[in-house]
Amino acid sequence: MPDRPAYLRIADTLREAIRDGALPPGTRLPTIAELCETHGVSEIVIRQAVALLRGEGLVETRRGGGTLVKVIPPARRVAMDRYRAVTRPMAVPETTFTRDQKISWAEYRLDKEFTRVRADGELGALFELPAGTELLRRRFVFYARGEPQQISVNYLPWDLVGETPVSDPAREPWPGGTLAQLAYLGHPPVRVEEAVRSRMPTPEEADTLRMTGGVPVLGITRRMLARDGVMEVCREIVLPADRVVLDYSIDL
Repeated sequence: MPDRPAYLRIADTLREAIRDGALPPGTRLPTIAELCETHGVSEIVIRQAVALLRGEGLVETRRGGGTLVKVIPPARRVAMDRYRAVTRPMAVPETTFTRDQKISWAEYRLDKEFTRVRADGELGALFELPAGTELLRRRFVFYARGEPQQISVNYLPWDLVGETPVSDPAREPWPGGTLAQLAYLGHPPVRVEEAVRSRMPTPEEADTLRMTGGVPVLGITRRMLARDGVMEVCREIVLPADRVVLDYSIDL
């Protein structure tokens, strides 16, 4: 069999050094000139090898700072029973996000954007309502300790929330989050459904969440149901895939 291209072999060597700890997170890779000399190849071959590792999310290049082994934050574990936790009496303000992140209310921040829209065909099907139904659209960017961690775009029927405190962005963040808001409106959720898929982020999502190249996101579509129907649809919750582990359990 023919030899593999030089850039693939060099990428293999660097990848192995990263994974076995010889090049730990935060370490600066040797310069292009040093790698050229070590491997006896041209600059373009080294650039191809580094670009491959960058696309895999293993390294990042900083202007004026060289190429570094990417520091991947510890993944937080997210379990479905977190929804149950915030329906209990709270000694201090919290939401599912603050519990997941293990942060205090003071360390929690939201960017928010509220608009009034009409349901498209997909949203209508998720709500089990006709397309064209008026909805409140809320886009949130969630921050923990000053760092953006999650984007969420959720929808609530306008005839449920219009002209109530829930439609007022100045009331956010709301202790207990959407679960508490629906309970306040007299429709406490009795069921939460989530569908998860992975994809690459849009440029806007990558920029908002300060993501480096090569990292996918998890997109979670959620429905909250009360006894009288679907009260909320979230399309989508967007999470960098290297920052979270989704835990699911089933009682048999």
